[in-house]
Amino acid sequence: MHDGRRWLGSCREFTRVLPAAEPSAPRLVLRGLAPAERLRAALSKGTRRALDLGEAALEIRDDQGEPLTERLLHGKVLAWRPSGYGTELIDLELDGSLCTPVPEYARPVRERWLAGPPDTPGAWTCLATRQRGAWLDLVRERGCRRTPRDRAAGHAYELDGRYITDTPGLHLALGEAVNGPGGYFGGCVAALADCLRGTFGHTAPATLLWRHAATARAHLSRALTPDGDPYDLFTVVLETLADGGMDVTLA
Repeated sequence: MHDGRRWLGSCREFTRVLPAAEPSAPRLVLRGLAPAERLRAALSKGTRRALDLGEAALEIRDDQGEPLTERLLHGKVLAWRPSGYGTELIDLELDGSLCTPVPEYARPVRERWLAGPPDTPGAWTCLATRQRGAWLDLVRERGCRRTPRDRAAGHAYELDGRYITDTPGLHLALGEAVNGPGGYFGGCVAALADCLRGTFGHTAPATLLWRHAATARAHLSRALTPDGDPYDLFTVVLETLADGGMDVTLA
C-alpha cells in the first residue's frame, strides 16, 4: 500500500468488509425542471416502462450559464410534482442508484466553480491533493468542451512552480501557464503529449521558463506507479515537453 510517493505498509492478506445492510437507493431531485415533450408524454402515460427513461445526461452549468460538467445517470422516474419555481415547471424525482454522488471533499471545489471559472491564477494552490484532483477534473471537462485558439509558433510561456508538490498541481500549473486561470493542458502525461500536438493553445516550437523547478523535482522525482514501481515523473514531463517542441528552461 502506498500513496503515490511513499510505501505505507504491506500485509499477507485482507478481509473484505461487507455492510451490515444494503443502503437505500439515493434519489436525485431536479427542481424547477421545464419538461420537454418526450418527458411530458412519459409522465402522462405513467407506466413503469414509460417512466424508465434509460440513460440520460445531466448537464451542469455555472451561474453564468456556461457548461461546467456532465453526469450520466439512469433516468427512472420515481415521482414528480408542480414546482414552486414557476408555472409549467416540475420537481422531478429520479432513481439515483447509478449516479455517483460528489464526494464530500470535492463539494467545496464544485461550489467554487459553480460561481464561474477562476479569473486569477493559483486559486487551487491552497487545496490538498484530493481537492486539487477534483479541481483538475473540472478543468479537464471544461477544457475538452472549449478548445482555445492556438498561439503562433515561438510563443514564450512562464510557469510558476512554487506549488507543484503533487501530480494534480503539476498539471494545473501547466494548464495555467499555457491557457491562463482555469486553463487545461493535459491531466496526465499521455494527455499532455496530445495537447502538445496542437489545438490546445500551443504551437511548436515554443519556450517555457519553469520558475522554482526545484520544488517539482523534490516532490515528483521519486513517484510510484499504481503497481508500486518507482519512476521519475519530473524527468518524464520534461522529456514529454521537449518531444512536443517546447524548449524548457529551469529556474
